[in-house]
Amino acid sequence: MNRPVRRWLALLTLLALLLTAAGAAAPIGLARSDTSTRVAGINIDARTIPQLEHLMDRHRLTSVQLVQFYLHRIAKLNPKLHAVITVSPKALADARAADRARRHGDRRPLLGIPVIVKDNVDTSRMPTTAGSYALNGSRPSDAFIVQQMRAAGAIIIAKANLSEWANFRSIPSSSGWSGIGGQTNMPYVLDRNPCGSSSGTGVGVAADLATVGVGTETDGSIVCPSGANGIVGIKPTVGLLSRSGIVPITADQDTSGPMARNVTDAAVLLGAMAGVDPSDPATAAQAGHAYTNYRQFLDKHALQGARIGVWREGTYDPTISPEIDTIMNATVAKLEAEGATIVDPTRIPIEPAYGPEFDALKCEFKSDIAGYLAAHTTAGYPKTLQDLIDFNNAHPNLEGPWNSRLFVDSQATGGRASAECVAARQQATSIAQAAIDDTLAANNLDAIIAPTNGPAWVTNSDPTKGDLDGNFSLFVGSSSPSAIAGYATITVPAGYVGPLPIGVSFIGGRWDEPKLIGLAYAWEQATHVRVPPRFLASTTLAAAGAAVSSQATSGATTARPSNLGLRAMAPTR
Repeated sequence: MNRPVRRWLALLTLLALLLTAAGAAAPIGLARSDTSTRVAGINIDARTIPQLEHLMDRHRLTSVQLVQFYLHRIAKLNPKLHAVITVSPKALADARAADRARRHGDRRPLLGIPVIVKDNVDTSRMPTTAGSYALNGSRPSDAFIVQQMRAAGAIIIAKANLSEWANFRSIPSSSGWSGIGGQTNMPYVLDRNPCGSSSGTGVGVAADLATVGVGTETDGSIVCPSGANGIVGIKPTVGLLSRSGIVPITADQDTSGPMARNVTDAAVLLGAMAGVDPSDPATAAQAGHAYTNYRQFLDKHALQGARIGVWREGTYDPTISPEIDTIMNATVAKLEAEGATIVDPTRIPIEPAYGPEFDALKCEFKSDIAGYLAAHTTAGYPKTLQDLIDFNNAHPNLEGPWNSRLFVDSQATGGRASAECVAARQQATSIAQAAIDDTLAANNLDAIIAPTNGPAWVTNSDPTKGDLDGNFSLFVGSSSPSAIAGYATITVPAGYVGPLPIGVSFIGGRWDEPKLIGLAYAWEQATHVRVPPRFLASTTLAAAGAAVSSQATSGATTARPSNLGLRAMAPTR
């Protein structure tokens, strides 16, 4: 047995001991039938979309059975998870239509597959609210990506809860909280936070409330809820997926992306969503870089001969998060065992982009949210950012205990056309793109890996204190380089701290989705890390979390730039 394999097995043994010692807790009071994932004798949780399509082609399963299964799951589990805001009243009718189409020879890639979509993506058959009562009942026409999914045969079964306004409203905030949906709870341990802002999608996919889901990200809100909920998430290159019909923060960083229980499903959904949208000029750049079939890049041998950099410094502090260091060491050992060459350490020098990014987000949001409200809402709804501020001030009973600090700060800017905004954006984007491009080139790397998330923190019982309650040194994240640069990244399950999932991100350059999908698939097939959630009410890791908090407050903190702004107060959006 070679040294990397021995190292991998030793680290896996340590992780198993951590899981055994820390995972002792009782599941919530649900009958086994409420948490079973079997339909017609088939374990739905363990099947990929191509496998489900094959079963339906062979008449072993129907779309109606799938939809009924998920509707039952939503009815039983959502009162505890708060992952779903709205269920489609036409889901069963859509399933019957899909089954009829299949009998007539239809073989579209998503035919009859139920998809949950974040509630900031426009859907004609269900309201699009961004979680706020300010848009309650708003029914714009389908976003371009929804049109693409429907054309591929998908059934939009539900709209997912989210951090309200994609976590760009208040300081502090609680990830996964919205006025309409309440606080989303993660399915592995219910008192833990699912990470935002695509929290409902991450929870919905992990808990089998749909086959796959769609999230959106400005900086971290696809990858963090994917990592925290033990699933796969792809944050694509900006321009691969249309942004029209999606409630924005900024057109310069926003993108939707697939969230799934396995890399195969994420690849299938990505291909179905991609396409050039005449109403979104950024999608014109995808010509020659986009594919309708990303399954062709699922290569279980992709790690052989690959050069992978390991980014640790700036993503976590091993003295505060030793469990992340253990998982990263185990990940490196397994990558080496699979034939990859490791460059460790590798560093992405992203810190100088943080301040300009935050400045750009505020002024771009002021303009972009007004543009969305004018084009996608009817008379009677707010039309400007000031209108949203006025609504929040007038309805504190609906919009919760939060302030509107980010709204107010954004309103005070000159908007995206101002010289200050243009300069901030140019600076942030150029720094981030150079940081990734130069790091990849200098080390001849195929990708860079970094931890996606830390163990999910306990959601604060006092919501006004927000995420992490001031212990920002505990935050683990690596989303910013790809987010600010507009480049691709994919997260896959890498391990567990007790029952809490930890993801690892594969970071690449612009239009690197094919390469990253191959690497992530090879990792997934070599490790099979993911296990389904157990719906624990709590976990003894709360005591460990308290000890970590004590270390953080006694001076063992991660060095972070003083101008982090939103990053320190609302980690993902």
